[in-house]
Amino acid sequence: MNYIGSKLSLLEFLENSIDKVVDKDCRVFCDLFAGTGIVGSYFKKKGYKIIANDIQYYSYVLNRHYIGNHKELTFSKLSKEISKLKKIKTKDRKDFVCGYLSNLKGKKGFVYKNYCLGGTKNKKIQRQYFLDANGMRCDAIRQKIEEWKKEKLINNNEYYFLLASLIKSIDKYANTASVYGAFLKKLKKSAQKNLILQPAELTINDQEHKVYNKDINILTKKIKGDILYLDPPYNHRQYATNYHVLETIAKYDNPKIYGKTGLRDYQNQKSLYCSRSQVKKAFKDLVLKAKTKYIFLSYNNEGLMTLKDIKAIMSLRGKYGYFTKKYNRFKADKSENRSFKANKTVEYLHYVICKNI
Repeated sequence: MNYIGSKLSLLEFLENSIDKVVDKDCRVFCDLFAGTGIVGSYFKKKGYKIIANDIQYYSYVLNRHYIGNHKELTFSKLSKEISKLKKIKTKDRKDFVCGYLSNLKGKKGFVYKNYCLGGTKNKKIQRQYFLDANGMRCDAIRQKIEEWKKEKLINNNEYYFLLASLIKSIDKYANTASVYGAFLKKLKKSAQKNLILQPAELTINDQEHKVYNKDINILTKKIKGDILYLDPPYNHRQYATNYHVLETIAKYDNPKIYGKTGLRDYQNQKSLYCSRSQVKKAFKDLVLKAKTKYIFLSYNNEGLMTLKDIKAIMSLRGKYGYFTKKYNRFKADKSENRSFKANKTVEYLHYVICKNI
């Protein structure tokens, strides 16, 4: 996914920098602004026990699979509906089930009726987030996954694997410029292709991991770890508005929507870290209550908090320092439609070695 603030291109920088600070006894890595799970997944592969969290439900779904799932998925009970599964090797069943879902006949469900041109053509506001056929296929897949769960033909691990696969897959066919704050007037090439459900990657290891869908400032008081990695929003852009369609697909709760983009209510998901007047207070509360040996903060040079703000707050817990790395700016729209200060920004990885836990 082309995700705002994604650290995909900075993973080695993060690892090398963190390794220079932490001791060899660190085992638990907390990624509590987890997003799509890029950082947590990377450190999961490095052998850490991961505690992941995000207030967005679609993010929880992704992390519940990428982080939470760590054993092979058998889909043993699903053979009651798909008899051919019995003859499929266990390691190949994920692909087979995704292929089965990809071939379902489309249904005119919530996604089609509200986010496709065919479903909204007679409404006051027409929307074209997806090709009609893909909207219907998404509805069919999402309904079938829920049906299997209710009938107990799949367990929770299999359920979140399939949901994560759907979210990851449908995003590739979205008729947007990366985020869902707007849709394009004409279908772009990738949005014209037929949706195929690609199985989400599964990382198998012996560690048990935990995944939460909580307010980070509340959760931090209740968990312990060795490394706390923080990657909060840097500016006023709320993730809830930029990825609201994925949230609706993940929950599939038939919400009341409004406006040109079909936005769902997100009052309980607003982040204090997107508010200039509240971010410092929220961050200070978080840093002071964290029960970890080390705290790391990813933040760029154009964030709501200044370098001075961050140093003052993190220094309250112990020895403070930082690393820097230049990287390309995330652009969710064409550069000619928006003016940017620079094509590159500076990523800071701030850290504090905590005096006490």
